[in-house]
Amino acid sequence: MRHGPSWFLRLSAYWFATSFKWFLVLLVLLPAKVAEVSPPEEKASRLGFLFGLGAVMAILGPPVMGYLSDRLGRRRPFLLWGSLLTAFALLLLVHAPSYTALLFAYLLLQVADDLATGPYSALIPDLVPKGERGAASGYMGVLQVSGQVLAGAVGFLLPLAPQAYLAALLNLLGAALSLSLVPDRLPKANPRPFLKAMAAPWRDRDFLLVYLTRFLVMLGFYLAQTYLQYYLADVVRSFQALGRTLTEAPFQAVALLGLLISLGAALASVPAGRASDRLGRKPLIYLSGAGLGLLMPFLLLFPRYDLLLALALVFGLFYGVYLAVDWALVADVLRDPKAHATDMGLWQTAIVVPQVLAGAFGRPLDLLNAQAPGLGYQVLYLLAALFFLLGAFGVAGVRRSR
Repeated sequence: MRHGPSWFLRLSAYWFATSFKWFLVLLVLLPAKVAEVSPPEEKASRLGFLFGLGAVMAILGPPVMGYLSDRLGRRRPFLLWGSLLTAFALLLLVHAPSYTALLFAYLLLQVADDLATGPYSALIPDLVPKGERGAASGYMGVLQVSGQVLAGAVGFLLPLAPQAYLAALLNLLGAALSLSLVPDRLPKANPRPFLKAMAAPWRDRDFLLVYLTRFLVMLGFYLAQTYLQYYLADVVRSFQALGRTLTEAPFQAVALLGLLISLGAALASVPAGRASDRLGRKPLIYLSGAGLGLLMPFLLLFPRYDLLLALALVFGLFYGVYLAVDWALVADVLRDPKAHATDMGLWQTAIVVPQVLAGAFGRPLDLLNAQAPGLGYQVLYLLAALFFLLGAFGVAGVRRSR
């Protein structure tokens, strides 16, 4: 029996909440809180350190939680408790009175998110047949970017504290909707010992290629995103469009750009996912990576806010295509049904590890900008373009998906 839109939407409801949360945390809340509790000359370095350390703590989380879920043959308890801890961590983060307290809250948020999303990431390969995975991935992409659209609006309109409260509430509601579809127990648990379970996917050439290409694309994405608020403040400076100033605050300006990126991605996700079921995954990934890579130089050539608004919408269209198709690609290449959560947890680190490298760029960014105004941002966005192109065209070697 083929699944309908309502089923796909409930399945991916927690991705909506997760996307809403991380959009606000990474793009608005965390940079703003770091700037609030740090000396101005150290804000980029401290933000980079925070992202890097949190990402390192999260690298083992998804595969370990995924392995435990496979070993126990259960998904529900992980999603339930992870969502509750996530909501608590968000409240701690927004009320952190110092950099140390902010660090603790952010690390707790990373661990709680891994607890929930490690096992949760296995649900598409668990529950969706291969011929519908593009559609499932497309709906997941729509909910992810719809969460970003709403987060962009919230980040633009609301103060910081209400943003965090709303993120905590949506996190709980999204978990409740997705939990309604999660079976209490899986048909078979995975008896494989921990080290063997962790090593098995890396001996699979297709999995390794899908991992590396996702890694490169997400590295480009996090390089572009992490320091965008500071790029607007230091280089663009004036946030005008259609002859009027939209805002004076960089965090509101970056939230509006994020809103347009997410709107473009929402428009592209479901059509791209369904097209990949018919045409194959690779052609759409080539298209998206080429588009993302070629847009980066325009960010540097035209540092005007009105033009950046238009570029953000186009960037979102290409990003939505990638987001919709790449999840279906990795689901296609997984070999062991009893290890879906372990393997997907390992694959999720292709999103987390790039945060380490993006965070590590904070200090070089400060040094390059001190050497010549804007030099660090030029290097940053040209590197992002290169990684988008390498990541997209690297999927050509994947054999078990077309």
